[in-house]
Amino acid sequence: MALDKKVKATSKKWFSQTYKHEYSYHFRWLGRPIIQYPQDIVALQEIVWNIKPDLIIETGIARGGSLIFFASLLELIGKGSVLGIDVDIRSHNRKEIEKHPLSKRINMIEGSSIDEKTVKDVYSAARGKKNIMVVLDSNHTHDHVLKELEFYSPIVTKNSYLVVFDTVVADLPQRYFANRPWKKFNNPKSALIEFLKNNRQFRIDSEITNKLAITAAPDGYLKRIK
Repeated sequence: MALDKKVKATSKKWFSQTYKHEYSYHFRWLGRPIIQYPQDIVALQEIVWNIKPDLIIETGIARGGSLIFFASLLELIGKGSVLGIDVDIRSHNRKEIEKHPLSKRINMIEGSSIDEKTVKDVYSAARGKKNIMVVLDSNHTHDHVLKELEFYSPIVTKNSYLVVFDTVVADLPQRYFANRPWKKFNNPKSALIEFLKNNRQFRIDSEITNKLAITAAPDGYLKRIK
């Protein structure tokens, strides 16, 4: 499919047409809105099952669906926890997350993911963990994501993944982000490109993007190889 230009063009057009209808908001995972595309949910499931992480760190909690999703996979594996970070954890969302049956595998930190104290707390939580995965899905501006990449990439263990969401912003019409600080040349994709210029420990796992065809994270699945 990676060589089929018609498929790639159709996928991009479909994504653009459905994005304006907030397509990713249509789905729930075990009762909580997950705000992800089904294709990415399946890709994340494959990664988690294969690497069986002791800790999954996710920046950006929103309504908590992704935390529940990761916790459910870790529960099936029989080990591990997920640490969610958000600058503003709304009280009603926190309440729903904390009362969920899988909350025993979830911890949360309220604060900016690039704040010095937050980073220090995350490193403390990661201490002693042998297998760690990181998912970045908070503020989507270039500077913010680049700092997240610089702060959290050292935590990711070899053969695990650092996933950068919403790199698709670079492929979508600017009008979709009129009220957002991120835009076509100021987004997770531009931050990822700059990060990889000076980092040879990670490579883009193109196979994931190619087989999904539709994803909110094109070229955003980074595997640690060194």
